Amino acid sequence: MGNILGVSCGFHDAGVSVIDRNGDILFASHSERYSKQKHDANLCADILNDAESYGDIDTVAYYENHWLKKLRQIRSGERVSQWHFNIRDVLLDQFSTHTHLLNCNLTYFSHHKSHAAAGFQTSPYTDATVVVIDAIGELDTISIWHAEYNKKGVAKYKRLWTMRYPQSIGLFYSAFTQRCGLRPLDEEYILMGMVGWGKPHYTNEILKEFVETINPPKFKHNMHIGTGTFLDESANLENIACSTQEIAESMIYNIMSKARQLGTSKNLVYMGGVALNCLANRNLGNFYDNIWIMPNPGDAGSSLGTAALAYGKKLNWTDAFLGHNIPGEYPVKQLLDELLSRKIVGVASGRAEFGPRALGTRSLLADPRGPDIKDRVNDIKRRQRFRPFAPIILEEYVHEYFDMPHGFENSPYMQVVARCTRPDEFPAIVHVDGTSRVQTVSKDNSGIRKLLEAWYNLTGCPMLLNTSLNIRGEPMVNDRKDADRFEKKYGVTVCS
Repeated sequence: MGNILGVSCGFHDAGVSVIDRNGDILFASHSERYSKQKHDANLCADILNDAESYGDIDTVAYYENHWLKKLRQIRSGERVSQWHFNIRDVLLDQFSTHTHLLNCNLTYFSHHKSHAAAGFQTSPYTDATVVVIDAIGELDTISIWHAEYNKKGVAKYKRLWTMRYPQSIGLFYSAFTQRCGLRPLDEEYILMGMVGWGKPHYTNEILKEFVETINPPKFKHNMHIGTGTFLDESANLENIACSTQEIAESMIYNIMSKARQLGTSKNLVYMGGVALNCLANRNLGNFYDNIWIMPNPGDAGSSLGTAALAYGKKLNWTDAFLGHNIPGEYPVKQLLDELLSRKIVGVASGRAEFGPRALGTRSLLADPRGPDIKDRVNDIKRRQRFRPFAPIILEEYVHEYFDMPHGFENSPYMQVVARCTRPDEFPAIVHVDGTSRVQTVSKDNSGIRKLLEAWYNLTGCPMLLNTSLNIRGEPMVNDRKDADRFEKKYGVTVCS
């Protein structure tokens, strides 16, 4: 039997995943890494070529119910440009360079169930309460599930509670991302970076104008259309960001409290684009002791979820390094030499990360101790200077330097902020509010682990600054050709 190809495409952040009939994840990546178009909604020939290099495909699974999505668009007055009467029609344009895939067994699952499966079937749990919060699926914007495996090992999902469009925490956050002059469905992470610089001075005004109830989250206006002319041009954007975050967190925590009441499991699986809000994640341990967020919880990650549903059973999750491969040994010595001499270096080696965050194979690395390093790296990346950077640290030393939140004692996928207990020693990786978005590295014998060990042995410092290796306006570097362009544009060595 052939492999299963999971597909997420047509809205934003297209992605594909390939699993075999043993539950091994052979490949998972983002279309944008191949097309070089950030948040590319469509598939391209190169990502499909990579996917098929792992073997023949006999099943293609799509990540949402196209009929329900069209129904929601019609009901909300959106313009429906194309009618697709079956999954083959939906995928026809996406597979224009690979039409043979249309002859496979074609199936689909609902948007939020694909999110849920991407989390649960990669998690270490045999049962879990699954919470999905995003901008919008077909109709759902929030869903709570009970998930478990039956005696035959088949994953079973029971929906416990749902919130539907237009009531959406994700759309609320995106609307205020736009209000702050940023791109919605793209730069929400910049809004999070602004929060530390602000105060929640506009919370009451936002609540009065837009929010009907916090629990459950209901809005007076459809946030899909934005905030209109809310507040004048003199309004402080950092304070708007901070107020937005405060309201969003209150809503998220109310959902988590409801999930504890409705579900019987002590394990939380949290998915959907809102699960990328690492500020809100710091308090999830108030509700659950055991927490799993698959490192690609947004729509691209649902390509793995829909493939998991087609497979039916637990997947063999090992790590997030599932994308395009740049062959060769991880260049530890070369990286170390560059760090010691120039303090900043890029790395593009091995398989790319599946998810929006660089985890050490498509990273820009730097010495976190230098007082000028943060500004130098921001200048290289052409970013606003207020924006923070993340530390990547040897797991066994994390508690010496960071006050890790409950439920995230280790954080291998950079999913939570933690207070740095020695901020003066590491100015490059501490935000203005004293926190850092921490990534820990276990004793896994990986290349990045060997680099951190070597760096620690030479310097006594167990961490490095880690940010994504990308040319401004483009997704993360994918292949060696991208790395060469980065080197040429920014004058920073990229080792492979």
